[in-house]
Amino acid sequence: MGKNRKSPELRFIKRQGRSYSICLGTRPSWGSLYHFLLTISWWRFLALISAVYLAINAVFALLYLAGGNGIENAHPGDFGDAFFFSVQSMASIGYGAMYPSTRYANVLVVIEALVGFFIMAVATGLVFARFSLPTAKVMFSNFAVIAPYDGIPTLMFRAANQRGNFILEAQIKVSLVRNEITKEGDFMRRFYDLKLVRNESPAFSLTWTVMHQIDESSPFYNETAESLQEKVGELIVTLTGIDETISQSIHSRYSYISDEILWNMRFVDILSFTPDGKRVMNMSHFHDVLPLE
Repeated sequence: MGKNRKSPELRFIKRQGRSYSICLGTRPSWGSLYHFLLTISWWRFLALISAVYLAINAVFALLYLAGGNGIENAHPGDFGDAFFFSVQSMASIGYGAMYPSTRYANVLVVIEALVGFFIMAVATGLVFARFSLPTAKVMFSNFAVIAPYDGIPTLMFRAANQRGNFILEAQIKVSLVRNEITKEGDFMRRFYDLKLVRNESPAFSLTWTVMHQIDESSPFYNETAESLQEKVGELIVTLTGIDETISQSIHSRYSYISDEILWNMRFVDILSFTPDGKRVMNMSHFHDVLPLE
């Protein structure tokens, strides 16, 4: 099937699970900064840490220059020499070619050593925290489908564990979110929890077809593709469990907007067996769908 046709801003959450919402009127805090440093991409994290490191050394280089010729064997007024001396002092390299020769420069070296100690501790802690952060490697089908199953219209989508281990006590929760107008005329974005045929697995290792039967108790009852699109309908999927390798709780989120819920379609079968009875999963067709015959 083709790519998403609807603007991603209509999603409540991104495909990776982060919110598209914008929150105004809140104040940043140190806790928010820590969370930000843990959640940004690795290349942004490394670029930010490098920029802070270079900026601090540049500030100390200017402070060394402000004290006159306080660095022995450095060219007078040379920013480059002062910068490299700052790097050597902060990293405790101590080549010996340049060294502080005045009390002012020695005091700056003491201050810079303390600053470098704290920066190194914070950077090391952040790197360790990012590496040790438990994450799930779960793949969801690009589309959800609605098709008869055992004679009942059923909403279905696929999930797969991309790691070669088990997710123990795995649980999936699915909610339908859509725009509604109350009897008082107020607009609201309302959540409906969907009842699943099976919402937990003791050991999730390969694939999982999640199913919701559309009966009179379902929020999908009497809905059509057009009505769901008018209400900006979206499915929000949350999977939680315990990674058997690290014995820590992990989670994964996904979403399907109305254009990604395909009616009267079915998934291509990916399960087959070898002549000797071994089960084979052809993941190359994991996202493929076919129209009902």
